[in-house]
Amino acid sequence: MAKYDHGGGCACGLQRECDCNAERPANDNLQQPSLSPAYSHASAINLFAADCHAASRKAGWYTDLATGKALDRNVPEMLMLIVSEISEAMEGVRKSKPGKVLMDDKLPNRPMAEVELADAMIRIGDLAAFLGYDLGGAIVEKMEFNRTRADHQIENRKKAGGKAF
Repeated sequence: MAKYDHGGGCACGLQRECDCNAERPANDNLQQPSLSPAYSHASAINLFAADCHAASRKAGWYTDLATGKALDRNVPEMLMLIVSEISEAMEGVRKSKPGKVLMDDKLPNRPMAEVELADAMIRIGDLAAFLGYDLGGAIVEKMEFNRTRADHQIENRKKAGGKAF
């Protein structure tokens, strides 16, 4: 598989495609030579979140449909809706059998787990934009932090008491 062309540093989380072993952060937010105009993981994620939120508003999820007035969204409820999507992804995995992946009922060309993870990401993007979060920046920073965490290093995970599934 071809390398992910990220303009020369990796740590991008796409290790299945990238093997450059760069020591740079997940994204340094510099313009990437291969992408135009300017691209960063953080800005792409934030754009995705804004699109999710705009679609939610357009679909009426922030409006009382009876009165047309703005709804006061319940953040704990929104968080639990994210959890429900993850639970549905788990059901897709659980109901799949070796050699036979359970396909989604709404997007039958895709595995159920994949579609439910997409739903979770859409809900996360909507919530993050609603709350005014810089989700993209937080993800980039958290990936860099995790890259340097002692308990995330392979040698430490192999030790007795190390993080394992």
